[in-house]
Amino acid sequence: MKDKRTGIDRRCGPEDFDYLLDELRLGDTWRMFRIMGEFTSGFEKMSGLEDAVTVFGSARANPRSRWYKVARELGRRLAAEGIPLCTGGGPGMMEAANRGAFEAGGVSVGLNIELPREQNPNPYVSRLISFRYFFVRKVMLIKYSSAFVIFPGGFGTMDELFEALTLMQTDKIAQFPVILVGKKHWAGLLKWISTHMVKHGYIAQDDFQELVVTDDLDEVMEVIKKVAKF
Repeated sequence: MKDKRTGIDRRCGPEDFDYLLDELRLGDTWRMFRIMGEFTSGFEKMSGLEDAVTVFGSARANPRSRWYKVARELGRRLAAEGIPLCTGGGPGMMEAANRGAFEAGGVSVGLNIELPREQNPNPYVSRLISFRYFFVRKVMLIKYSSAFVIFPGGFGTMDELFEALTLMQTDKIAQFPVILVGKKHWAGLLKWISTHMVKHGYIAQDDFQELVVTDDLDEVMEVIKKVAKF
């Protein structure tokens, strides 16, 4: 790469790129080792946490909001049942779930992603693991979960939802419950899936049969207990 001021070619470094994928284009061997290291470290630190329940939701949720309070109560109930709870480790809905589990003395895991803004680990995790790469973190969230509970959220929340559905649809992972909390929030999306994607044959009706949509925390726990091994 040429220096913008001098016009002299110089070796590319991480500081020369705006996005993570730009760094990967360099093909530097050490980056592959860093990725392998994240996988190895993640597997070691998550060992023994199989069948955890993972909670997703907006990092921007207000602690005074209805769903923050519900997520906090869910964390408390999971702890009471001895079921490990896992989140993305950040603020908002993730903090709420971790907080409930932490305050009840349960296993409260946070798989934090390093971002330039918005994502700082919440203080309610008993085990914190940080990742640089989203795809490594996703593997950990899928591998060690027996169920996903997904609260209202934005792009990241939607990404995790469709990642899970895609992996189940393509038989890359076993079927497991995906619970959507907040009927009103999810209604428009689910209607579009049924009336457009299914109607036009882009997916089959069975492709999202594992989805449970509810506002009832008792129903959430009932579904989880059917698959929990604790």
